[in-house]
Amino acid sequence: MRQILFASGIALFVSILLTPVLIKAFSRQGFGQEIRVEGPASHQSKRGTPTMGGVAIIAGIWAGYWGSHLIGIGYHADGPSVSGLLVLGLATALGGVGFMDDLIKIRKQRNLGLNKTAKLVGQFGAAIAFGFLALQFPGASGLTPGSTHVSYVRDITFLSMGAMVFILWTYFLVSAFSNAVNLTDGLDGLAAGSMSLALGAYVIITFWQYRNACETSAGQGCYDVRDPLDLALLCGAGAGACVGFLWWNAAPAKIFMGDTGSLALGGMLAGLSITTRTELLMVVIGALFVAEAASVLIQVAVFRSSRRRIFRMAPFHHHFELAGWAETTVIIRFWLLAAIASAIGLFLFYSEYLAAVGD
Repeated sequence: MRQILFASGIALFVSILLTPVLIKAFSRQGFGQEIRVEGPASHQSKRGTPTMGGVAIIAGIWAGYWGSHLIGIGYHADGPSVSGLLVLGLATALGGVGFMDDLIKIRKQRNLGLNKTAKLVGQFGAAIAFGFLALQFPGASGLTPGSTHVSYVRDITFLSMGAMVFILWTYFLVSAFSNAVNLTDGLDGLAAGSMSLALGAYVIITFWQYRNACETSAGQGCYDVRDPLDLALLCGAGAGACVGFLWWNAAPAKIFMGDTGSLALGGMLAGLSITTRTELLMVVIGALFVAEAASVLIQVAVFRSSRRRIFRMAPFHHHFELAGWAETTVIIRFWLLAAIASAIGLFLFYSEYLAAVGD
């Protein structure tokens, strides 16, 4: 537990101190955000706000994760694990794709960066590498970071797939969640606050899996998850980094995370869902992100088939703005929805455990 607190604290400290440095540096370089012309009129005042603040989030996660391990040496804690490094690597790789996307937007002074093909190729490469490596490196009990079974709170034994299908399934999850968080990042602090709540829920889940791991506490309801404690450190670092960044990103935002942060955090969610065997549960905990992505898909499908729009604008947080809600009202209410989704996810997780142990 001490290591988790260290990871969270270090990540928050680095993120909250590094972000204002980036604000000044990016402002001098003219690294300002371009705003969609068709968006809410109130957003046009945000044009030129520094972007690529996701650099501070990624730096905070790295510092929190590795710093907690360095501190842990003093009381003989376990070192970095394969599962933790894989998820960290996935988030960093997707952050790199997002960084390139943000850089192109800035240099060409437009709201579109990498074209769809280039972005998908980047996501594909990161996901395929993660999926392949997740099936390697068996631990002492033979567990690998990933599993060829679809999972809810643990593997669903009758939903098995081969290695190739698993890698494609990994690509789907990585692409879906990274793009979903990217779509959610449209209002000041919305993505950072919502991610803090989702990762906070995963700190509890991974720590509970550690306390009831089959490797150390075999019995009813135990979890076959490789390296749950190390994943808890990573979740704590992610939550701390998001909170630190939110200090500067809350409305009115002084910096945006950009695709650098949103793609990295979405990839982190996907990686966690695979390594913790909670792929379907993630749909509940990340329900806000799922709803944001679904609103875009629904809008496009309906418009192409009937030339009509379901929402005033998609993603649907803009729908409420155009309906007259203040931006801060939308943000706070969506944070509440994210909190409710995380609480429901934790309830489902613990309910499954109680059912497994027969209580």
